[in-house]
Amino acid sequence: MASYKTVLYEKKRKGVLITLNRPEALNALSRELQDELSAALTEADADPEIRAVVLTGAGRAFSAGYDMGGGGEGGERKPVVWPYGMAEGSNIGARLDTQRANVRRETDNLLQIWEMGKPVIAAVNGWCMGGGSWHALVCHMTYAADNAVFAQPEVRMSSNSSFFWILSAGFKNGLRYALTGDHIDAQEALRIGLVNKVVPQDRLLEECFQVVDRIAHISPDTIKINLQVATKGLEMMGLRNAIMMNNELSAMAMMSKREEFQRPLDEAREKGGLRSYLAVRDGPFQPEPFGPRSKPR
Repeated sequence: MASYKTVLYEKKRKGVLITLNRPEALNALSRELQDELSAALTEADADPEIRAVVLTGAGRAFSAGYDMGGGGEGGERKPVVWPYGMAEGSNIGARLDTQRANVRRETDNLLQIWEMGKPVIAAVNGWCMGGGSWHALVCHMTYAADNAVFAQPEVRMSSNSSFFWILSAGFKNGLRYALTGDHIDAQEALRIGLVNKVVPQDRLLEECFQVVDRIAHISPDTIKINLQVATKGLEMMGLRNAIMMNNELSAMAMMSKREEFQRPLDEAREKGGLRSYLAVRDGPFQPEPFGPRSKPR
């Protein structure tokens, strides 16, 4: 078994519990964590003793989404030049190519989960935001603790949504939240189809492993084929084309910044760091319709 720094890998009850393990950063998806998660999934898929995967997050979150803090990967930020909102010295073609490459890498990681030969069950506790929510929704089943909160707040800073929200929630419910980045609590997530079931937080992993136990009573070859009935069927209906278009439009969304919306965010980050950036980004949307931030502080 491989050794990991940012994920925990624990075989149990004919399954494996893979835990995103950056609790100090709410399990934000750094490049290292994404690479290790991919390796852990590859290991689980190849292990004949493992019949299903449960994916969860350590601490107060499933995942806060892709790492906006940089995690030591991004280097010093260059000044932004307007009216196009690009870093000094860059050009549109190069920026689009960079964004396309980033999105394709992220999508490859999501599709690895989707195309697993064994069921992957997301056990969502606490915050499940942005790219973290995409990882939860691309899983074959998604169970939520009663404290779970889902959202795509990145749309508030000229970034992209994911078609997996539309696939799970349907066109109208998916758009209601994809266009605003508004928070959804566990019960609303259940109502619109993002999750299979809501359970008390202290019962979440047990609930998921009860499903693993039942899956283990069936031939692994049968499970693999019936997974493909669902996943390949949706791909034949056009899902893969939708995801590839999602890639291209995501790169364009990240280039869609307007000065009147983006400059206040950049100035807040320069003066007060990421916390100030998020306060300015999310301030106009408070209170949220669901979750902890729907209540007066």
